[in-house]
Amino acid sequence: MLDKSVPFIPFTMFRPSNAPALPEIQLPDGYRMVFYQSGDEKDWCRIETAVLEFETEKDAADYFKNSFAPFQEELKRRMLFIENPQGQKVGTFTAWWTEDGYPRLHWLGVIPEEQRKGLAKALAIRVTQLLHDYYPDQDLYLSTQTWSHHAVKLYEKLHYQIFQDQNYQKILDIINTGK
Repeated sequence: MLDKSVPFIPFTMFRPSNAPALPEIQLPDGYRMVFYQSGDEKDWCRIETAVLEFETEKDAADYFKNSFAPFQEELKRRMLFIENPQGQKVGTFTAWWTEDGYPRLHWLGVIPEEQRKGLAKALAIRVTQLLHDYYPDQDLYLSTQTWSHHAVKLYEKLHYQIFQDQNYQKILDIINTGK
């Protein structure tokens, strides 16, 4: 969930192509990962709105329609969900690309009541694996912000690094202290 109590600074992270191996994926009993199927956009909108990425599910649907819907076949091999034991989709992450065609991790979200179960970590590992498979020998990228400092700490554990720029020290201070 976004932490809007800290200053907002957007930034980019990258994972070198020669980064250390990823840990094994671990999901709680009864949870499973599934790829996007037609109709799952409603779940994507619900999840991303629940983590405050969008004000309304309609805003999320508009974004999905413009950014993802034109790529239905790609979604089936790039957009992941985690289903809980009841079959409800509770988390999502996408192995996408940047405007320049570089591999990009995109839109991590786990609904608040399912957080702290390792679901985001499992999604981040699997999306990283997919991108390394789809783009061998290339660095991976993601755009994030200080409001996502919990996710940033997860990415760092998976050997993603913050691009150093003029805001680097401010970003580190916020990530490390939460203020």
